[in-house]
Amino acid sequence: MKTSIDKKTKYIKLAAMIALLGNVILASMKIAAGIFSQSNALVGAGIDSSTDVLISIITLVVVKILSKPADANHPWGHRKAETIATAFLSFIIFFAGAQLIINSLTDLIAGIDTPLPPPIAIIVLIISVAGKILLAVSQYILGKRADSAMIKANAKNMASDVLISLGVLVGFAIAHLTGSGLADSIMAILIGFWIIRTAISIFADANLELMDGNSDMESYRIIVDSVNAVEGASTPHRARMRRIGGFWDISFDINVDPNCSVAEAHVIVSNVEKEIKKRLENVMDIMIHVEPHGDKSAEGFGLSEKEIKNGKAE
Repeated sequence: MKTSIDKKTKYIKLAAMIALLGNVILASMKIAAGIFSQSNALVGAGIDSSTDVLISIITLVVVKILSKPADANHPWGHRKAETIATAFLSFIIFFAGAQLIINSLTDLIAGIDTPLPPPIAIIVLIISVAGKILLAVSQYILGKRADSAMIKANAKNMASDVLISLGVLVGFAIAHLTGSGLADSIMAILIGFWIIRTAISIFADANLELMDGNSDMESYRIIVDSVNAVEGASTPHRARMRRIGGFWDISFDINVDPNCSVAEAHVIVSNVEKEIKKRLENVMDIMIHVEPHGDKSAEGFGLSEKEIKNGKAE
């Protein structure tokens, strides 16, 4: 499904509003129930939902930036604001997990035995699991429609929240079985490490885009197949593909007959561009450099047709 920038911002804004409203309700419930029941794990789960509230607010700010047109200082537009925001969100999630671990370790070292969780805490957790499942599904659907790394990352984060709430429930069950509230602190530490793991995963994906990387070799193969499908074009090389806010920026060289005219070469290039756009969704820009058959100039950077077919750079 091809996504225009207007549709993209519409879906991102809708996802952010749903996440904001849902997480404000869930965070308030969990923090209040956690303080009442003196449960570090439940308070930690509430703090994690509070970071989701902040994520939603930042997302709404990013939507306004995304909608700005390109200008002299930003000739490629403002779409990378989404990627930068995604990386920033990973740090928020990371520090929330780290703080939960530190607080829970402090309680364990001090030998603080928290009270057994009351029924209200268990009810809140069950509601939280149901709510987070609905939020995760909505974020995944809207993130896919918008082709938004930021919303997809938030969907992944909320899916982790479901596991977090289930983990707290397990901790509560262990506490009741053993008669000791220490299980709550232990579970809170495990939840903290899970939050950190999620943060690292989100940052790794955002960092790849910020560094103009692309681990999807299939998209490069589409370039090769598109070139080979056009009469007069051959030997795609120096291929480079990067994502800018979910849209492709593509650059590569092709070889043509050295005796063809500039007009003929232009027609070949136009046909290659059309072929790529038929096969690849969300293409923002394509830059194709034409070289005559037999040109021996050094590659310098980018991938050759051989490297693409082998699935790795040599």
